[in-house]
Amino acid sequence: MGGGAERTATVPRPGPALRLARLVTELTAPAVLVSVLVLAVGWQSSRGARGLGWGLLAALFVSGIPFAYIVGGVRRGRLTDHHVGLREQRRVPLLVGLCSVAAGLALLTVFGAPRPVLALVAAGVVGLVVAVTVSHWWKMSIHSAVAAGTVVILVITFGTRLLVTAPLLALVGWSRVRLRDHTVPQVLAGGLVGGLVAGLVFAALR
Repeated sequence: MGGGAERTATVPRPGPALRLARLVTELTAPAVLVSVLVLAVGWQSSRGARGLGWGLLAALFVSGIPFAYIVGGVRRGRLTDHHVGLREQRRVPLLVGLCSVAAGLALLTVFGAPRPVLALVAAGVVGLVVAVTVSHWWKMSIHSAVAAGTVVILVITFGTRLLVTAPLLALVGWSRVRLRDHTVPQVLAGGLVGGLVAGLVFAALR
């Protein structure tokens, strides 16, 4: 009673493992990986500035517009965070992403974009259709799906030397489980779906 200083609750600082998991999750966010991937595929398909131009145009539709919608949703309070951690909130952002990617595919086709760029965007459309469907019942890891698709497309595009990127899958999966954003089955399912879509759709259309 009287005279004593009031005690304030202290929030423990996250440990190194948790901080690393958060860093990995941010650096390997779907918008980041997809942007890098589409620029790489664009450059490879038409060496030089022209290829990068195609990559930038594709990136606008496959990551720029969808991510802008999510950021706007967070600022308006409709979404809890930019990773859309609640399954119940995922449907609309995924549908917006699907519409954006489909519109981008149509525009790129009309403009005569290189075939690998079109194949990559088409794989994105298929992947989003699967994600929208699954997310209605289950919170599959989009991080893992995009990471797996990225690795597969890099290997198809640049050769087996890009298999060195495979550990990325384990790192991304670990970060999502460590942050308790996903369970191990959700991470594995995401990786399987992303790898299959990339391996089948991109490989067939490129």
